[in-house]
Amino acid sequence: MTDRNTNSAWDLIVTPWHLDEHIPAFPIPDTATPVARPALPAGPVPVRMNLLHEATLDVVTRTDRPLVLSGDCPTARAVLAGMQRRHQDLAVLWLDAHGDFNTPAISTSGYLGGMALAMLTGRTPGLFDDTLGLRPVDEANVVLADARDLDPAEHDALSTSQVHRVPADPAAITTALERLGGTPVYVHLDIDVIDGAQLPGARFPSGPGPSFAQIEECLTAACATADVVAAYIACAWLPDHVNDQTTREAITRLTTALGANLTWRQPTDR
Repeated sequence: MTDRNTNSAWDLIVTPWHLDEHIPAFPIPDTATPVARPALPAGPVPVRMNLLHEATLDVVTRTDRPLVLSGDCPTARAVLAGMQRRHQDLAVLWLDAHGDFNTPAISTSGYLGGMALAMLTGRTPGLFDDTLGLRPVDEANVVLADARDLDPAEHDALSTSQVHRVPADPAAITTALERLGGTPVYVHLDIDVIDGAQLPGARFPSGPGPSFAQIEECLTAACATADVVAAYIACAWLPDHVNDQTTREAITRLTTALGANLTWRQPTDR
Protein backbone atom coordinates (compact mmCIF):
# COMPACT_ATOMS: atom_id res chain seq x y z
CA MET A 1 0.00 0.00 0.00
CA THR A 2 1.46 3.35 -1.07
CA ASP A 3 1.46 6.26 1.34
CA ARG A 4 -0.51 9.04 -0.33
CA ASN A 5 1.07 11.73 1.85
CA THR A 6 4.81 11.04 1.75
CA ASN A 7 5.56 14.14 -0.33
CA SER A 8 3.49 16.56 1.75
CA ALA A 9 5.22 17.99 4.81
CA TRP A 10 3.40 18.82 8.00
CA ASP A 11 3.12 22.29 9.51
CA LEU A 12 3.38 21.82 13.28
CA ILE A 13 1.15 23.99 15.45
CA VAL A 14 0.89 23.98 19.27
CA THR A 15 -2.16 25.14 21.24
CA PRO A 16 -0.99 24.89 24.86
CA TRP A 17 -4.27 24.93 26.74
CA HIS A 18 -7.03 22.72 28.08
CA LEU A 19 -10.42 24.31 27.42
CA ASP A 20 -9.67 27.89 28.58
CA GLU A 21 -6.78 27.07 30.92
CA HIS A 22 -3.19 27.71 29.86
CA ILE A 23 -0.67 24.85 30.24
CA PRO A 24 2.68 26.65 30.73
CA ALA A 25 4.74 23.44 30.63
CA PHE A 26 3.23 22.18 27.37
CA PRO A 27 6.09 20.77 25.24
CA ILE A 28 6.87 22.66 22.03
CA PRO A 29 8.82 20.98 19.21
CA ASP A 30 11.58 23.15 17.80
CA THR A 31 9.88 23.54 14.40
CA ALA A 32 6.39 24.23 15.77
CA THR A 33 4.41 27.45 15.77
CA PRO A 34 2.78 28.07 19.16
CA VAL A 35 -0.55 29.87 18.89
CA ALA A 36 -0.30 33.17 20.75
CA ARG A 37 -2.75 33.16 23.61
CA PRO A 38 -5.03 36.20 23.42
CA ALA A 39 -6.16 38.13 26.47
CA LEU A 40 -9.21 36.35 27.84
CA PRO A 41 -11.97 38.25 29.60
CA ALA A 42 -13.69 37.00 32.70
CA GLY A 43 -16.91 35.26 31.85
CA PRO A 44 -18.35 32.00 30.52
CA VAL A 45 -15.86 29.32 29.53
CA PRO A 46 -17.27 28.90 25.98
CA VAL A 47 -16.73 32.62 25.31
CA ARG A 48 -13.11 32.35 26.45
CA MET A 49 -12.58 29.15 24.45
CA ASN A 50 -13.98 30.75 21.32
CA LEU A 51 -11.31 33.46 21.48
CA LEU A 52 -8.63 30.76 21.68
CA HIS A 53 -10.19 28.97 18.74
CA GLU A 54 -10.27 32.18 16.69
CA ALA A 55 -6.53 32.60 17.31
CA THR A 56 -5.94 29.01 16.24
CA LEU A 57 -8.02 29.44 13.10
CA ASP A 58 -5.84 32.39 12.10
CA VAL A 59 -2.69 30.23 12.32
CA VAL A 60 -4.27 27.21 10.63
CA THR A 61 -5.37 29.23 7.62
CA ARG A 62 -1.77 30.34 7.07
CA THR A 63 -0.43 26.77 6.82
CA ASP A 64 -0.60 24.20 4.05
CA ARG A 65 -1.04 21.00 6.07
CA PRO A 66 -1.55 21.55 9.80
CA LEU A 67 -0.60 19.02 12.46
CA VAL A 68 -1.82 20.38 15.79
CA LEU A 69 -0.57 19.36 19.22
CA SER A 70 -3.13 20.49 21.78
CA GLY A 71 -4.09 20.03 25.40
CA ASP A 72 -7.73 19.32 24.60
CA CYS A 73 -10.12 18.13 21.87
CA PRO A 74 -12.52 21.07 21.33
CA THR A 75 -9.85 23.21 19.64
CA ALA A 76 -10.46 20.86 16.70
CA ARG A 77 -13.29 23.27 15.83
CA ALA A 78 -10.72 25.77 14.62
CA VAL A 79 -8.79 23.25 12.56
CA LEU A 80 -11.91 21.99 10.80
CA ALA A 81 -13.12 25.51 10.15
CA GLY A 82 -9.77 26.38 8.60
CA MET A 83 -9.71 23.31 6.39
CA GLN A 84 -13.29 23.91 5.26
CA ARG A 85 -12.08 27.14 3.66
CA ARG A 86 -10.10 24.94 1.25
CA HIS A 87 -12.29 21.85 0.97
CA GLN A 88 -16.01 21.73 0.31
CA ASP A 89 -16.31 18.31 1.96
CA LEU A 90 -14.25 16.78 4.76
CA ALA A 91 -14.30 13.44 6.52
CA VAL A 92 -13.19 12.88 10.11
CA LEU A 93 -11.30 9.94 11.59
CA TRP A 94 -11.60 10.27 15.38
CA LEU A 95 -9.52 7.91 17.55
CA ASP A 96 -10.45 8.24 21.20
CA ALA A 97 -11.22 6.15 24.26
CA HIS A 98 -14.31 8.33 24.62
CA GLY A 99 -17.01 9.21 22.14
CA ASP A 100 -16.87 12.97 22.74
CA PHE A 101 -20.47 12.88 21.54
CA ASN A 102 -22.17 14.36 24.58
CA THR A 103 -24.15 17.58 24.30
CA PRO A 104 -25.24 20.09 26.94
CA ALA A 105 -28.65 18.40 26.93
CA ILE A 106 -27.40 14.88 27.72
CA SER A 107 -24.08 15.38 29.52
CA THR A 108 -24.13 14.40 33.19
CA SER A 109 -20.99 16.43 33.98
CA GLY A 110 -21.25 19.40 31.63
CA TYR A 111 -17.60 18.83 30.66
CA LEU A 112 -17.06 20.59 27.33
CA GLY A 113 -14.16 18.33 26.38
CA GLY A 114 -16.61 15.45 26.19
CA MET A 115 -18.60 17.24 23.48
CA ALA A 116 -15.86 17.86 20.91
CA LEU A 117 -17.05 15.47 18.19
CA ALA A 118 -20.66 16.55 18.74
CA MET A 119 -19.48 20.14 18.17
CA LEU A 120 -18.07 19.21 14.76
CA THR A 121 -21.28 17.52 13.65
CA GLY A 122 -23.52 20.43 14.59
CA ARG A 123 -25.09 18.89 17.70
CA THR A 124 -24.23 21.78 20.04
CA PRO A 125 -25.94 24.82 18.48
CA GLY A 126 -25.72 27.96 20.55
CA LEU A 127 -22.83 26.73 22.68
CA PHE A 128 -20.34 29.04 20.95
CA ASP A 129 -20.65 32.29 19.06
CA ASP A 130 -20.62 31.47 15.35
CA THR A 131 -17.40 33.33 14.56
CA LEU A 132 -15.37 30.49 13.03
CA GLY A 133 -17.68 29.77 10.10
CA LEU A 134 -17.62 26.07 10.98
CA ARG A 135 -20.01 23.97 8.89
CA PRO A 136 -21.34 20.76 10.47
CA VAL A 137 -19.54 17.67 9.21
CA ASP A 138 -21.88 15.08 7.71
CA GLU A 139 -22.12 12.29 10.30
CA ALA A 140 -21.90 9.74 7.49
CA ASN A 141 -18.38 11.05 6.89
CA VAL A 142 -17.26 10.47 10.48
CA VAL A 143 -15.34 7.35 11.52
CA LEU A 144 -15.10 6.89 15.31
CA ALA A 145 -12.45 4.39 16.35
CA ASP A 146 -12.44 2.63 19.74
CA ALA A 147 -14.71 4.81 21.96
CA ARG A 148 -14.70 2.10 24.61
CA ASP A 149 -15.77 4.46 27.41
CA LEU A 150 -19.20 5.96 26.72
CA ASP A 151 -21.85 7.52 28.93
CA PRO A 152 -25.27 5.83 28.57
CA ALA A 153 -26.97 8.77 26.85
CA GLU A 154 -23.92 9.29 24.66
CA HIS A 155 -24.08 5.63 23.64
CA ASP A 156 -27.72 6.08 22.65
CA ALA A 157 -26.92 9.22 20.66
CA LEU A 158 -24.21 7.43 18.72
CA SER A 159 -26.46 4.42 18.11
CA THR A 160 -29.05 6.59 16.38
CA SER A 161 -26.49 8.69 14.49
CA GLN A 162 -24.85 8.01 11.15
CA VAL A 163 -21.37 7.98 12.69
CA HIS A 164 -19.50 4.86 11.57
CA ARG A 165 -17.97 3.10 14.59
CA VAL A 166 -14.99 0.77 14.17
CA PRO A 167 -12.39 -0.81 16.45
CA ALA A 168 -9.00 0.87 16.64
CA ASP A 169 -7.60 -1.63 14.18
CA PRO A 170 -5.65 -0.66 11.04
CA ALA A 171 -7.59 -3.01 8.78
CA ALA A 172 -10.95 -1.73 10.02
CA ILE A 173 -9.83 1.88 9.63
CA THR A 174 -8.55 1.22 6.13
CA THR A 175 -11.90 -0.28 5.12
CA ALA A 176 -13.85 2.59 6.65
CA LEU A 177 -11.74 5.24 4.94
CA GLU A 178 -11.92 3.47 1.58
CA ARG A 179 -15.70 3.68 1.88
CA LEU A 180 -15.39 7.47 1.91
CA GLY A 181 -13.78 7.53 -1.51
CA GLY A 182 -11.51 10.47 -2.14
CA THR A 183 -12.98 12.83 0.47
CA PRO A 184 -10.15 14.67 2.25
CA VAL A 185 -9.71 13.46 5.83
CA TYR A 186 -8.97 15.16 9.13
CA VAL A 187 -7.36 12.71 11.59
CA HIS A 188 -7.91 13.34 15.30
CA LEU A 189 -6.27 11.31 18.06
CA ASP A 190 -6.73 11.65 21.80
CA ILE A 191 -3.82 9.98 23.56
CA ASP A 192 -6.17 8.25 26.02
CA VAL A 193 -7.17 5.84 23.25
CA ILE A 194 -3.92 3.99 24.06
CA ASP A 195 -3.98 1.30 26.74
CA GLY A 196 -3.71 3.07 30.09
CA ALA A 197 -0.93 0.77 31.29
CA GLN A 198 1.26 1.95 28.40
CA LEU A 199 0.53 5.64 28.77
CA PRO A 200 0.82 6.91 32.36
CA GLY A 201 -0.46 10.30 33.43
CA ALA A 202 -3.46 10.71 31.12
CA ARG A 203 -6.12 13.15 32.38
CA PHE A 204 -8.93 10.71 31.68
CA PRO A 205 -7.50 7.16 31.63
CA SER A 206 -9.85 4.50 30.33
CA GLY A 207 -8.04 1.32 31.30
CA PRO A 208 -7.21 -1.52 28.92
CA GLY A 209 -7.34 -0.66 25.25
CA PRO A 210 -5.35 -0.78 22.01
CA SER A 211 -1.60 -1.00 22.38
CA PHE A 212 0.65 1.91 21.49
CA ALA A 213 1.99 -0.03 18.51
CA GLN A 214 -1.53 -0.73 17.27
CA ILE A 215 -2.43 2.97 17.35
CA GLU A 216 0.76 3.77 15.44
CA GLU A 217 -0.33 1.25 12.82
CA CYS A 218 -3.77 2.89 12.67
CA LEU A 219 -2.25 6.29 11.95
CA THR A 220 0.09 4.91 9.33
CA ALA A 221 -2.78 3.04 7.68
CA ALA A 222 -4.90 6.21 7.58
CA CYS A 223 -2.15 8.17 5.85
CA ALA A 224 -1.58 5.36 3.39
CA THR A 225 -5.25 5.05 2.53
CA ALA A 226 -6.74 8.54 2.57
CA ASP A 227 -5.93 12.08 1.57
CA VAL A 228 -5.09 13.25 5.09
CA VAL A 229 -5.10 17.04 4.89
CA ALA A 230 -4.89 17.83 8.61
CA ALA A 231 -4.20 16.00 11.86
CA TYR A 232 -4.50 16.69 15.55
CA ILE A 233 -3.13 15.01 18.65
CA ALA A 234 -4.91 15.83 21.90
CA CYS A 235 -2.07 15.59 24.42
CA ALA A 236 -4.43 15.25 27.36
CA TRP A 237 -1.93 14.42 30.08
CA LEU A 238 -2.18 15.70 33.62
CA PRO A 239 -0.25 18.99 34.01
CA ASP A 240 2.57 17.36 36.00
CA HIS A 241 3.08 14.76 33.25
CA VAL A 242 2.60 16.88 30.15
CA ASN A 243 6.31 17.63 29.68
CA ASP A 244 7.83 14.36 30.91
CA GLN A 245 10.49 12.74 28.77
CA THR A 246 8.14 9.78 28.30
CA THR A 247 5.43 12.17 27.12
CA ARG A 248 7.74 13.71 24.54
CA GLU A 249 8.73 10.27 23.36
CA ALA A 250 5.06 9.32 23.01
CA ILE A 251 4.30 12.42 20.95
CA THR A 252 7.33 11.73 18.78
CA ARG A 253 6.15 8.19 18.09
CA LEU A 254 2.64 9.32 17.19
CA THR A 255 3.79 12.12 14.89
CA THR A 256 6.29 9.79 13.23
CA ALA A 257 3.43 7.38 12.48
CA LEU A 258 1.74 10.30 10.70
CA GLY A 259 4.89 10.91 8.67
CA ALA A 260 6.15 13.97 10.56
CA ASN A 261 9.79 14.58 11.45
CA LEU A 262 9.68 16.01 14.95
CA THR A 263 12.58 17.25 17.07
CA TRP A 264 12.53 18.91 20.47
CA ARG A 265 13.97 22.02 22.00
CA GLN A 266 16.40 21.34 24.78
CA PRO A 267 15.34 22.60 28.22
CA THR A 268 18.00 25.34 28.10
CA ASP A 269 16.37 26.74 24.95
CA ARG A 270 13.04 27.47 26.60
